Formats: sequence, structure tokens, C-alpha cells
Amino acid sequence: MVRKIKAKLVLRLRSEGLSRRQIAAQGMSRHSVDAVIAAADAAGLSYDEAAGMPDADVYARLFPGRGQHESVYAQPDWNEVHRELARVGVTLKLLHSEYRDACATADSPAMGYDRYCKTYQHHVLVSGLASRVGHKAGQSVEVDWSGKTMTLADPVAGTQTKVFLFVGCLPFSRYAFVEPALDMKQDTWLRAHIAMFDWFGGSVPRIVPDNLKTGVVAHPKEGEIILNDAYRELAAHYSAAVLPGRVRKPKDKASVENTVGNIATQVIAALRGQTFRTLPQLREAIYERMRAYNAQPFQKRPGSRESIFEAEEKPLQRPLPTVAYEISRWIYGRKVRKDGHVVFEKNFYSAPYAHVGSSVDLRITETTVEIFSGQERLTSHLLPPGGVINTHHTHAGDLPDGQRYQQWDGPRVREWATRVGEDTTTVINRIFESVPVEEQGLNAALAVLRLTRRFSAKRVEAAAGIALSGRIRSPRYAHLRPILDSGQDAPVSKRRRSPEPSGLPTARPDSTVGFVRGADYYAGGQR
Repeated sequence: MVRKIKAKLVLRLRSEGLSRRQIAAQGMSRHSVDAVIAAADAAGLSYDEAAGMPDADVYARLFPGRGQHESVYAQPDWNEVHRELARVGVTLKLLHSEYRDACATADSPAMGYDRYCKTYQHHVLVSGLASRVGHKAGQSVEVDWSGKTMTLADPVAGTQTKVFLFVGCLPFSRYAFVEPALDMKQDTWLRAHIAMFDWFGGSVPRIVPDNLKTGVVAHPKEGEIILNDAYRELAAHYSAAVLPGRVRKPKDKASVENTVGNIATQVIAALRGQTFRTLPQLREAIYERMRAYNAQPFQKRPGSRESIFEAEEKPLQRPLPTVAYEISRWIYGRKVRKDGHVVFEKNFYSAPYAHVGSSVDLRITETTVEIFSGQERLTSHLLPPGGVINTHHTHAGDLPDGQRYQQWDGPRVREWATRVGEDTTTVINRIFESVPVEEQGLNAALAVLRLTRRFSAKRVEAAAGIALSGRIRSPRYAHLRPILDSGQDAPVSKRRRSPEPSGLPTARPDSTVGFVRGADYYAGGQR
């Protein structure tokens, strides 16, 4: 590099009356001082005229063309290099290799890789472009919560509700998205991502968040990053990976940090004069502001966020999944009870019987309960309506001998009664006929049928026949059990005859006083 003479300083000192020797004593050679004075006299340039000019312009006026030289190396089309770097997988190393091959074919000198990189960076700086060495089109999106908030106002109640702003930004084009939310919980965080990908019309391979707990469980200095399960599932649904920025390193997601700063002006300040009562109303206003923000022309580069996104980044995005992502939450370590069911919010859901006694995980969506053992999905059930409790949701295939574990209903009870006998079936039918709702008769009917566990089906059938022959139209357990306990259902020939006590008269059936002992009883049979 040519060291330039301080021409403007020489002219100033000369105007102050210093001699050439005194001027040279300020750190310049006598030859350089003579050259400046000679050039100034030849050009007719005085210090009064040069005082308002920059040093570089004074030097160029006195020594035109000095210090400028053409590079001996072949110069690539740097604008083309800049465009190529936007493509996936293209690096400066690859482009330099292709440049060297082209130079070898044209038999022209090629610059080295280090000079190639520095010259490209100088081109980017001079042209006011954004370097594409760190950002590729359609490769990543940076997300974060804005520190600034907005409010919803209720003029009637006189209350205000805080609104948080989720911000997403594509670092290549700086195309931005903002979603308002009433809280910063995990479900809200996931829904904001879904809205963001819908806004972009596609997804990208990398999601770069901050290390907030709704997304990242742990980010150690060494070892593997532990992600939130629901956040990892959302990324997998959109064929993306979550790559959090380093802890306390905002430059790892500088694009979204810069966008967060712009949101204060483009959204919050621009809408400060309006009052919003509902979240949808505020969301529509924010979306309108973001459309205008993305369409604004850049100050130091051609185009706008929207034009670069549409032309260079949107075609490289991955298409959205056909099925929309469903928000879920996880509950870990639920034990499968002895009856083969897992409890969730006071309802019971069956799991395969082989997992009785083991711990399983529950994935809860808005409509279903899914039961997992590790990464294996065991079964799923539909959630009951809100407020419903103490219900059993059982898949017959989850339990052994499924019939034994099925819930009792009218047809199943009647089928059991037919296996006992015709009279028993009549008793069961009359029990169901005596109640307004069939389910109200289940307990009474089962009580009758369960007598077959203590007595034989033949005896229960006989007892049912005896009960039906009486005056009770709808006999129940309380009528059949005494018949069985007293043996009245047995044939007459097999009934035990009660011995009549000697000397005691037999009471008449119509007697109302029972047995009366006479004088012979108290006399001991003697007078």
C-alpha cells in the first residue's frame, strides 16, 4: 500500500509561515514537502481553498492517479458471487475453487483464497449489502418474545389486559412476523409458531430460539441440549430442528433482536393512538402493520424484505404439512392400576394389560389421551366432554378375557339370565320393567343373578319359580334369598320333617296366641 503524504497539513503549515525545513520536522521528508509545495503551485491550490476539502481529496487534487493501481489478478463478478452464496450449500471455498478453474482455463492469474474472501467482504461493505456468509436463504428462522408489550382496554369495566408479542424473523431476507398473545405459556408459544409458519407459507430446517423454559429444558456448556418434548414434536412436525442460541449470546440471533427493536416503532408506536378491545382486532391491526413493514425499501441495499423473500427465499422453503399440528402436553410417570386403567382428571383410560403396575406417559391433546411407554405409543382414547368425571374408557383388546371386564348393561344381564332358566329370565325382565330407566335395574338384577355363585343355577331357577307364584309381581334378591336359605326350593320328598315335641299340642293355623302349655306340663305329668 502506498503511504500518502499529508498534503493538507503541509499547505496549512506553509500558510502559517513555517519554512520547508520546519515543516519537514513534523515527521515528513524534505523531498515530500518539496513535492507537495511544487504540486500546489502548479495546480494553483492554496490552503484557503483546501481548508474545506477532505485530506483524501486534497491529495488526489495534487497527485492525481498516484496510489491507484489495477490488480494483476482476474476479478470475478462479485455481484454474481453474492447471489450464488444465497443458494443452499454454496460457500466461498466452493466459489473460489470454481474461480481458479476458470482462471486456469483462460490462462489468467488467480488470487488466493484469503485475498478472494477479503475482496468479497470489501465489495459487500462498499455496496451496502448484507454478508451472506452467515445466512442462507430458507435455512433458518429466529424467534423470541418482545420485551415491549401492548394492552387491550375494556372501557366498560375500566380494566386493561397486557398483551405479549411473539416475533419471528428470517435472517436472510429479514422478513418478519409478529403475533399477539395474552400469556407466554407453552401452548401459546407453540400456537405462535404455527401462526408464523402459516404466515411464511412454508417451513425452514432450523428454528433458533432463546433459552426460555417453554422451549429449552437445559442448555449446558458441555453435553447435549435438552429440549421441551412438545417443542421438539412441533419442530419434527415441520421437518425442522431446534438449535437454541448460546446462553447470553444475543448475537447468535441478531436478526430477531434487531427486529424486536423495530417492532417498538413499527407496531407499538404506530398503533399507540388506537384502542383495541379484543385480541383478534389487535391481531388484524398488527398484521397490517407487518405487511407495510416488510414492504418498506431497504436503505442500504436494493429491494425490500418482502421482495427478497418472495424472489429468493420463499421458493426454497419446505411446504407445510398436510395435517395441521395439534397442540399437546405431557404427563409423566402415571402408574397403570390393577384393573388395567390409568387415571387422568378423575376419569379412567385402559392400557394394555401387560403394562399393569408399570409407569406410562400421557400425551394430552384437545381431543385425545395417548398412552406411551417410552417412545412406544400403546393406545389412545377420546377425551370426554368437560366436566364429566368417573367414567371408564376401555378397549376390549387392552384387557385379558375382555368379556369379564366389560361394563354391565341390559342385554348382557338378560343373556346371563337365559343361561340360568326361564323363571329367572322372567324375574330379571320384571325388574327392568319396574324402573323408569334400565340402568336403575342393573344392581337389583345382578344381585339376583349372583345368587348362582352361592347356590346352584337349578336351585336359583326353582326359587325364582316359587317367588313368581306368590303375590309379589317383581321378586328381587330379598325374596329369593330366604327361599334358598330355608330350603323351600327343594322337592317335598327331600324336605326335612320337623319332629313334633312329645306332649305338646299342635297349634291350629288360625290360632293367634301360639302354643299354650297346660297344667299337665307344669305338674310334670303328675297330679
